[in-house]
Amino acid sequence: MSDGLKIVVLIKQVPDTSSAAGVNPDGTVDRARAKKMMNPFDKFALQKALESRRDHGGEIVAISMGPPPAIEVLNEALEYGADKGYLLSDRRLAASDTLATAYALFKTIEWIGGVDLVFTGLQTTDGDTAQTGPQIAERMGLAQVTYTETMKITGRTIRASRIIDGGLQHVELQMPALITVANSASKLEYKTFANVYKFKELARDPKALEGRVRAIDLDVIGANAARVGLVGSPTVVGKTWKLGEKGGTCKIFKGDAPAHEAQLLAGALAADGQGMEELLK
Repeated sequence: MSDGLKIVVLIKQVPDTSSAAGVNPDGTVDRARAKKMMNPFDKFALQKALESRRDHGGEIVAISMGPPPAIEVLNEALEYGADKGYLLSDRRLAASDTLATAYALFKTIEWIGGVDLVFTGLQTTDGDTAQTGPQIAERMGLAQVTYTETMKITGRTIRASRIIDGGLQHVELQMPALITVANSASKLEYKTFANVYKFKELARDPKALEGRVRAIDLDVIGANAARVGLVGSPTVVGKTWKLGEKGGTCKIFKGDAPAHEAQLLAGALAADGQGMEELLK
């Protein structure tokens, strides 16, 4: 291990929110047809990891769980400056809920060993549960701070400010720790030419790249297959459905007195064959 902190950042490949992802007959998201991207919330976690390494040294290990194409987000993490990445990819992980996902990621972090800090995004755009990070912390017996906006490390002590109803809460904890990062924290900085060039040079040599970005499975990390996937997931989803297609038009009324703007709106609705009563249903 290099000097400084050993930092893990969890990132996920999710359907691009700008793409028209459909729903399969079984009610699951049609991920195969949707464009992919790095979970936007995880970019804030990656930025906190980069800041922590910049200030205190060490290495950043990016971890993702998903099918083989998810290795793309690990490659992207290296372009931003992560040192290495592991993709936990195994067919037995399919249909894992947050409990099973947290178990699998916990076993991955445990397999890596010697971790000082674990950063996660607040939630994912495809699940929106915000449960996985705290569940990992509980399994690992780590101190944790959720909704973290700012933090400062002194020695092994972390002083963090987290968002709560009505303001901020200032907390102090000791490493090792898990931090979920709020989307009001520092935005992910642009990729540097040096990091992108370094990754491109690695990509020219498959063996060198394999040493930095590696796919692993449940057997490698010593996880119990009965605790992941559908068999290890107690959550039951009764039904999912698509609400509608993106699109439409928008007309903005502004600059006039509110009463006049309301008259303009009512007139526009009437011209479209809609009454105010229909709009308010």
